Amino acid sequence: MTQTAKSKGLVGCMRCAQVWPEQAERCGRCGARLASRRDKSLIWVWVWWVLGAVAYVPAMALPMLETRMLLSKTEDTILGGAMQLAQHGAWGVAAIVIVASVLIPVAKFAAIATLARSVHRQKPLRAGWQHRILHIVEFIGRWSMVDVFVVAVLSSLVQFSIIATVKPGPAALAFAVSVVCTMFSAQSLDARLIWDLDEG
Repeated sequence: MTQTAKSKGLVGCMRCAQVWPEQAERCGRCGARLASRRDKSLIWVWVWWVLGAVAYVPAMALPMLETRMLLSKTEDTILGGAMQLAQHGAWGVAAIVIVASVLIPVAKFAAIATLARSVHRQKPLRAGWQHRILHIVEFIGRWSMVDVFVVAVLSSLVQFSIIATVKPGPAALAFAVSVVCTMFSAQSLDARLIWDLDEG
């Protein structure tokens, strides 16, 4: 059984980590408002999750890159661009695009939803799994914008070419919005609610 501050009648400051009696309303060190658990944490998790999922649909369906040549214009979605890379023999790059654009985002959506459902139903997963999942989601969050970063770099490199110009398509903005929303969704989950499941 995990011992928490709440089980000992204490509350920790989320800003400076100082521990105070549960009856304290504000931190005596930094002045932040104290709360044993964040109110409506799960509601905000699901709000950001749904927004991220909605934004992910056009991110996959709309063009990520728009390439203009002298007499032609091509628009590639994320999956379409990955398929073209594979057809030209760039299997490694195509695999990175698929992993970063499809597997990781879908895994993040599934992981956040699993944690939120587990906390809501008060049914913990096997001991320690919730914490591992949460740490993995937070770790891969920093790599989630790699697609948008690649598009931005590619656009800046080719923008001044006379023969061809490359600019981000509407999917780039949708993908960035989806990533930001899933990051907020993960951060909205109060990890202390998971500790409460362990305590039970």
